[in-house]
Amino acid sequence: MTDGSLSGAARVAGVIGWPVAHSRSPRLHGYWLRTYAVDGAYVPLAVAPGHLPSAVRGLSALGFRGVNVTVPHKEAVLGLLDAVQPSARRIGAVNTIVIGPDGRLEGRNTDGEGFLANLRDGAPGWRPGAGPAVVLGAGGAARAVLVALLDAGVAPIHVLNRTHDRAVALAAAYGPPVVAVPWEARAERLAGAALLVNTTSLGMAGQPALELELGALPGDAVVTDLVYVPLETPLLAAARARGNPVVDGLGMLLHQAVPGFEAWFGVRPAVTPDLRAYVMGTGP
Repeated sequence: MTDGSLSGAARVAGVIGWPVAHSRSPRLHGYWLRTYAVDGAYVPLAVAPGHLPSAVRGLSALGFRGVNVTVPHKEAVLGLLDAVQPSARRIGAVNTIVIGPDGRLEGRNTDGEGFLANLRDGAPGWRPGAGPAVVLGAGGAARAVLVALLDAGVAPIHVLNRTHDRAVALAAAYGPPVVAVPWEARAERLAGAALLVNTTSLGMAGQPALELELGALPGDAVVTDLVYVPLETPLLAAARARGNPVVDGLGMLLHQAVPGFEAWFGVRPAVTPDLRAYVMGTGP
């Protein structure tokens, strides 16, 4: 570990959002900077929506290597960049900006990569060809999960949302094998599923519970929840109680950060139990 001092050649990255004080990214990247003794810094940048264009344009002038992008800027930033990776275009959002030596800004979306890495880490027995997936939600997180599952070869993928029109729109945007299913049919749609993913905020601390009867879900189906506060949501607790393998949402946050850190600071960091504990505030 380093004492945290910086040289004049320090690499600088950060996270742009509004608000941004709640973000765990500075704690996460700060841990890696100290662990790998990197001459660098990662800072929170509170940027109001009206100031986003000028803030993004100023990043390269200030010598930033890049930034993470969080709500509400993930979609708005798309039109402000010099290049956007195809996967980010398909998802319709950017969560990582990498600034090249020439000052060009490239947008990426690492959420899908983080989701799959977390799934494989937490449920090593899961395979894309194991069977259908059921995805709850139709927001930005759902789009990232859908693209990741499609690219991995999962089929079919049943998407359900409380506002059914949004699920229909996703199915139309991504085409087969994505199928929109009415929210009211969520319990019976679990029959035969190999993977259940909750991308909604239901079950998050301060939010209503996710009402879902798991009786039709096969006993070997993997259940994962993108919510990580609480770490074990009521959905995961219910799935664990009936013997299903479960994967919490914290790992997705950690794994999606790996590619950005590597691009900005030149080191590919590891996701470890100590990191998990530190980010959640339960470790040294």
